[in-house]
Amino acid sequence: MNIRRLRPTTALVGAAALGLTTLTACSTNAGDGRTDGKLDVVASFYPMQFLAQRIGGNAVHVSSLTKPGVEPHDLEISPRQTADLSEAGLVVYLKGLQPSVDRAIAQAEPKHVADAASYTSLEDHGTEVEGEHEHGGEGEEGHEEHGHSGDAAADPHIWLDPVRYAQVAKGVGKALEKADPDHAATYKKNTTTLVKELSTLDQDFRSGLKGRSSDTFITTHAAFGYLAERYGLRQEAISGLDPESEPSPARVKGLHTIAKKDKVNTVFFETLVSDRTARTLAGDLHLRTDVLDPIEGIGSTSKGDDYIQVMRANLKALQRALGAK
Repeated sequence: MNIRRLRPTTALVGAAALGLTTLTACSTNAGDGRTDGKLDVVASFYPMQFLAQRIGGNAVHVSSLTKPGVEPHDLEISPRQTADLSEAGLVVYLKGLQPSVDRAIAQAEPKHVADAASYTSLEDHGTEVEGEHEHGGEGEEGHEEHGHSGDAAADPHIWLDPVRYAQVAKGVGKALEKADPDHAATYKKNTTTLVKELSTLDQDFRSGLKGRSSDTFITTHAAFGYLAERYGLRQEAISGLDPESEPSPARVKGLHTIAKKDKVNTVFFETLVSDRTARTLAGDLHLRTDVLDPIEGIGSTSKGDDYIQVMRANLKALQRALGAK
């Protein structure tokens, strides 16, 4: 069974064009990181863009390097984009998620950078080792493959835990204050508002998952380790942290055993990765399928217009799958 990312060539070209267009627009200023009086903020992909927009409000102009609906790990940065990054007022990214962005930032050396990974703790939630097994919210030594950044052991999906995401929001808020002190009061106020909203989301997950009949869920790849850890769930992924990795026959057999033992009734897939293996597994076990969105981007198939809405859709999907009352 093969899991392949959906890689429409035209979409990737569009992503590069979008990034080039937006960054070129930013570079028409006098080199002070502003356009029409607003701070130019470049976000690496959607979760970082959401924070910059919500916290920056009307004081910032936000552009994203990753086009909506495009898998962020496929992004390649052009030399022109790398040069333009150096003129941004602030760059918001997550180190270790997109290698091309990491390299571009190292080359461009923008004056103000907000690395989401530096504002919270990252953990190793496990991945397939030689295709044999998967551990949901538990770390394990001896991993040889860690997915996104190639050589990074830590799981980068911190935004799927509202508590950690709130910590990142506070860090981005501070970075905006430093990059643009004239609007510090605005950034403080917007950060406080967003953190409260994320706290409410956290409480809704806690209360919404009470009374469940199972703790175990099966999903395409191991994107939900932080979420599982936060709410006492057990993630079982078909592949590891990298959705391109292929499950071994032993792993598939193990999932059959887990599904029967833990009374799993749903196999989750996501919008930016092929659902073929998930649907095949579900068919073999006579289980239903549903979407559990890692929110790496918002597209036409997303169940919501922003992070908060899609997270609430994820909560409803988990409630159905886990038998929460």
